[in-house]
Amino acid sequence: MKTDSVKIEAIREAGFRSDPSYHLSEGVEVKRMVSRSPYSLKTVGDVTSNIFIGNRAKRVYVTNRDHGIPFLSSSDILKADLENVKLASAKYTPEIEQMRLKKGWTLISRSGTIGNCAFANAKHAQKLASEDVIRACPNNILRAGVLYAYLASQYGHSLLTQGTFGAVIQHIEPAFVASLPIPMFPEEFQKEVDGMIQESARLREEAADALGEAKSFFDDKFQINVPSNKFSSVTIQSIHSSQNHRFEANYYGAEGAKYEKLITENFKHEPLNDFFFDISRPDIFKRKYVSADAGLMFFGSSELFMATPHSNKFVSKKTAGLESLILQEGWVLLPRSGTIGDVAYATSQHAQKLASEDVIRLKPNNILRGAYAYGFLLSQAGKAMLQRAIFGSVIQHIEPPMLKFIPVPLFEEKFEEIANLVISANKKLGRAGELELEAISMVEAEIEKWSKE
Repeated sequence: MKTDSVKIEAIREAGFRSDPSYHLSEGVEVKRMVSRSPYSLKTVGDVTSNIFIGNRAKRVYVTNRDHGIPFLSSSDILKADLENVKLASAKYTPEIEQMRLKKGWTLISRSGTIGNCAFANAKHAQKLASEDVIRACPNNILRAGVLYAYLASQYGHSLLTQGTFGAVIQHIEPAFVASLPIPMFPEEFQKEVDGMIQESARLREEAADALGEAKSFFDDKFQINVPSNKFSSVTIQSIHSSQNHRFEANYYGAEGAKYEKLITENFKHEPLNDFFFDISRPDIFKRKYVSADAGLMFFGSSELFMATPHSNKFVSKKTAGLESLILQEGWVLLPRSGTIGDVAYATSQHAQKLASEDVIRLKPNNILRGAYAYGFLLSQAGKAMLQRAIFGSVIQHIEPPMLKFIPVPLFEEKFEEIANLVISANKKLGRAGELELEAISMVEAEIEKWSKE
């Protein structure tokens, strides 16, 4: 149990907050560390032109991209793929400009998992975000990348989470973020950190363009009309010939069934199983969580889709069957429950990390074939056929054996081009993550120096 005494001056400075969770938090110790800075201190409010949450408004969602604008939640801002999100109506969303994001802003999750930060690149720009995302808009006093790296560091996170309030749903507010201290790092230091963050953002933009091009090729090739009438008939022969003799109406009436029929009847194709030497997931295992220095980073299915995959959970290196849990660069990864149909392509940031038994691993025969198949699985057709394999009435799942016979269309004249687009994007996303972590580490190392002096 942590105990301490607090002076009345500290309570006044905290806006008369007297709850122990505030005064015993790590943020208090971080403020002491920052106060030892050899550089002058300002507040985050001093180095931003505005800190705000956008407007609270009733949202109307649409499905047609011609009538909607991608809308990001506080968890979406952290993702590598910013297109696979809900669409807010361009016509019926009030005060829409207050919700729009701009490049170079630091985005901060305000509720839920509080204090997560993202640096807005060109793919965030022109999209909308909810009121659960705080926008910190830098001015020219401190470089934009430095502001982000500071707030995204372990010390910035401690400062951000110190200000949580609320008994049931906890939040932080823009005024609190504005009050946080920030050192005026030397110009050369700022230039180096900012350069890495800006380069990281550029690489992510280029990677998104490459993956978008690969996905669009297949989307343009395969277009079907989905009738509003969901009634149809199925022959007994179709049931007998189906994998596991599936009997559910959803299986036969699914959008994926129509894509499968279109591909198998009109295009050269191979089963997904021919692109990968193994499609599997590990058995359920007992997890022993340990400190970062004693374990390996552990991902659930949601962490797979982060722009910079990370987790606060570390599993013991002595875990039985550890080798079956370790991810490798170039694998295709997908969740067996939750957001079924989404796929991730493992970068250097996933490699040598662990993932749970809820992550299905597709291990490629060779890098080109794996990359090509991933490009197809990104498409609307690929996603629909993955979702066709869903079973379960309460918690829905898919399992590896159900994926093996998904038909992958072969366009030999475009094969290498699509594969190389995916591989190039993979390398850029991996490098982007490395640069971002390096910049954040520089800020953390600089702060740690002050506590030792």
